[in-house]
Amino acid sequence: MNVAIVKYNAGNIYSVVNALKRLGIDPLLTDDAEQLEKADRVLFPGQGEARGAMDYLKARRLDEVIRSLRQPVLGICVGQQLLCRHSEEGDVDCIGVFDADVRRFQPQRHEDKVPCMGWNRLYDTSSPLMQGIEDQYVYFVHSYYVGLTDDTIATADYIQPYSAAMHRANFYACQFHPEKSGRVGEQIIKNFLAL
Repeated sequence: MNVAIVKYNAGNIYSVVNALKRLGIDPLLTDDAEQLEKADRVLFPGQGEARGAMDYLKARRLDEVIRSLRQPVLGICVGQQLLCRHSEEGDVDCIGVFDADVRRFQPQRHEDKVPCMGWNRLYDTSSPLMQGIEDQYVYFVHSYYVGLTDDTIATADYIQPYSAAMHRANFYACQFHPEKSGRVGEQIIKNFLAL
């Protein structure tokens, strides 16, 4: 299987590369439009800041390329957020696959820390991406979130319920890091590869 990872101005890409290698996949890390379009699966991971990432993507027209992809695409962490319409982080327009805005967590109590870091439970799961995943814990690191929408396929709670995972057409996304979520995350990556 030909799996491509979008190379752009975001960190944490190599943990995704290593997670795929553990599953016997040698992914291609690329920002070349033709290679992304030819891939069987595309992963769009990342940690970082939304405006800087969007500036990089737009300068190379990768935002248009990603939006036009027809094979299964999986956004991870900032990748999920960049697939949305707009982000409060840097007040930037994003790719717009998901008709949703990305907002910063607003602590309500003293114990509400931002960023949200650590293991959290997934519930109300649906879609083939989440097959076999209900009431399981996965690893999150994020200060921004997407609220619940018609595209939500898994919910998590931190300060409030939010979209832990999303799906629209051939686009899937996880706010958490499946590559850092042990056996559960590995199953989600396997589910994505099997779509």
